[in-house]
Amino acid sequence: MSLEKYLKKRNFKITPEPQGILGFKKNNESTIFVIQKHQASHLHYDLRLEVNDTLKSWAISKDIFIEPYKKKLAIETEDHPLEYANFTGIIPQGEYGAGEVELWDNGTYENVTQKEGKIIPIIQAIKEGHLTVMLKGNKLNGEFTLILLRKTKNSKQWLFFKKHKNK
Repeated sequence: MSLEKYLKKRNFKITPEPQGILGFKKNNESTIFVIQKHQASHLHYDLRLEVNDTLKSWAISKDIFIEPYKKKLAIETEDHPLEYANFTGIIPQGEYGAGEVELWDNGTYENVTQKEGKIIPIIQAIKEGHLTVMLKGNKLNGEFTLILLRKTKNSKQWLFFKKHKNK
């Protein structure tokens, strides 16, 4: 995971977004997730999963369905620094992602992706294009899946959906 794309897209003299400080420490040992409502050129929700000291990120169009098996398009975006999990504010006009960012949900997650009955590492799951996580948030709880639909030179398109109802 690298912050190179993230850093190249931003002018930190103008944007209030975090730069990503080496050695940033979280409050706990659990892996975190965050969903930020982002009113940029189009309203979307940014799903961010902590993976190897960065936030792996996907932009989900318009809204988030919490009903099982209602699918949403999720476009993979650049990795973000862990500090971004706490970011809310306004990205100035003319800057990449200009618009308001607010916290919609956050919590912890567990990788539950399986292959042949065994949990596989999250990096492998992402690389193979099929990832299932158990979210434990304020709004979203349960198993959610990301499946890679299409990979082009400029983007990776995924489907995002809740697997089944909580019991």
